[in-house]
Amino acid sequence: MTSDTVMSMTYMAMKVALSMAGPLLLVVLVVGLVISIFQAATQINEMTLSFIPKLLAAGIALVLLGPWLISTMVDYMKVLFTSLPGLVS
Repeated sequence: MTSDTVMSMTYMAMKVALSMAGPLLLVVLVVGLVISIFQAATQINEMTLSFIPKLLAAGIALVLLGPWLISTMVDYMKVLFTSLPGLVS
């Protein structure tokens, strides 16, 4: 296994991890921003107010994006497992 192969596998793994985590993080970011604007407009300084909407938004996004996330991971694992015999030498 050469260093190019290791770097290629690392790049693919990081790309898959970012593509899977990105949408969930983006949803939580947008919900947090909306809640923060609401808190600033109403001058409510409750730290726990933003936790439940973020948790619900992440859960809903996970339910909606779940099939895509699983298929992305399965496709990556198929590519990884099919390339393993060629890597062992």
